[in-house]
Amino acid sequence: MSDSLMIDADATRWAPADRAGLPLLVLLHGYGSDENDLFALRPFLPEGIAVASVAAPLTPPFPMSGRSWYPIEGLEGRSPAATTSAAEALLRWLDDHAAAAPKIALLGFSQGAAVSLQAMRLDAGRFGAIVALSGYATPGDLPGDEEIRTTRPRVFWGRGTHDDVIPQPLIDHTSQWLPDHAELTGRVYPGLTHSVSEEELADVRVFLEKWRDDSAS
Repeated sequence: MSDSLMIDADATRWAPADRAGLPLLVLLHGYGSDENDLFALRPFLPEGIAVASVAAPLTPPFPMSGRSWYPIEGLEGRSPAATTSAAEALLRWLDDHAAAAPKIALLGFSQGAAVSLQAMRLDAGRFGAIVALSGYATPGDLPGDEEIRTTRPRVFWGRGTHDDVIPQPLIDHTSQWLPDHAELTGRVYPGLTHSVSEEELADVRVFLEKWRDDSAS
């Protein structure tokens, strides 16, 4: 794995304080945001789990604030190699800070969703479920793709009909790739832009409750 990216462990937000033995949900924010963003979704998430909201390792170009998982501007924008590098950084963070968790799921928004799906492809056996909101599966092949076509990890993919941020070719690719590689729960929300709605969060909660309660995940 490349060591070029490192997640700042000191920036991670954790809840609750006493989380020993709890299933762990790791939150990955989107471009220009930070670890505080998705952490605010905790009231919409299932009870009985621990939550870790991590800060992406990169700083977007000025004047954009916040953090990013990979560049989206220039010739290297949305590079599959950059998405993989970010996913590898996440896996290293998990090795260092989440080894004791009995089971792990990922929830990512936009860039965070792309990185979550890429981490699943790199190490599918580590994750019981992936929630990908307003994101996409990165084009290109990875060595583990054939394995997950057989094991079919559980994925929730939610997006809005009015999301004009993710390019349509990436949506089209994901619409074909995910059903072929995952046990997919797909939801498209009429009128939703590049954001998250309470209706979507209610569906996510049901999905994650099943992961929480499944002793096999």
